Amino acid sequence: MGYGKKIYEEAKTELERRRQKAEGEAAEKLSGFYLQFPQARELREAMAKNAAGAAKAVVRGGDVRSELQRLQERAGKLNAEYDRLLQEAGLTREDISPRYTCPACKDTGFVDGRLCSCFLELQRSLAYEKLSMDVPLEKCTFSSFSLSYYQEDPRAYRQMENIFAACKSYGEKFRKNSPSLLFKGGTGLGKTHLSLAIAGTVIEKGFGVIYGSAQSFAVSLEKERFDRREDGELGDTHSQLLSCDLLILDDLGTEFPSAYVNAALYDIINSRMLAEKPTIISTNLSMKELEERYSERFASRITGYYGKLEFLGKDIRIEKRKQNSRR
Repeated sequence: MGYGKKIYEEAKTELERRRQKAEGEAAEKLSGFYLQFPQARELREAMAKNAAGAAKAVVRGGDVRSELQRLQERAGKLNAEYDRLLQEAGLTREDISPRYTCPACKDTGFVDGRLCSCFLELQRSLAYEKLSMDVPLEKCTFSSFSLSYYQEDPRAYRQMENIFAACKSYGEKFRKNSPSLLFKGGTGLGKTHLSLAIAGTVIEKGFGVIYGSAQSFAVSLEKERFDRREDGELGDTHSQLLSCDLLILDDLGTEFPSAYVNAALYDIINSRMLAEKPTIISTNLSMKELEERYSERFASRITGYYGKLEFLGKDIRIEKRKQNSRR
């Protein structure tokens, strides 16, 4: 899952917190039990020695069957006495055992060397939560997108109806090698709304999404340029933009112009293209303006590789105010 290093580390920290909490609570109850019934600790030690004796009996050879039977009978008596003391203390075996959030991996995040589903789900939840804190994700859904604002212009309505259907299908059928998209058009035409609707749908499917404005990414990239680590590695923003399953770059062209940011954005877009990782870019600039602001090479990458969706109509925010004033 391409959620980036930061989300991965946050999920790892949360799992460690859960594991320590579960084991700490169990240890506290076990300690209290032993304090109340000291003989229970002795029984536990005797049970461990008895289990070790079974292994030794196999290694020694001889009459293994009768020796194992004897040890098994003793184990039964020790366990029965241990359970009797637990019952007297008002406890069960489960009470003194860690109650992990995920029994499959015991809150380690891994099962047989593979990422546990709980780890993947936690990363998804953290990514969704982080994205929701930055943008109104719950408000920008496909169900809340209204085509009524385009009705006065039949051409714009038909175009936006097709774009809405294309975006909805894109989100529902998203895969790691889905095509990249370019949302072009003036301000207030629904580009941000539909890109966030795609983001929400894709995250719900379990993929990693990074969303942000070109300006916010530019600020982070410039900051990390001067805070570069001693080993020369690039910062977390650059890493996340390259590794996420879907990158959504909103309002390209509104960031403060910088040769470094332009080069960094080109590197990210080009690297994702070569890795067949989908990117959605929204911009108010024409292809000519993109070429003039960035470079011919930059514009040609987008022109030749991205599916273009031309947003038409009037500024929705103005149309909303008009409709509200009529009521």
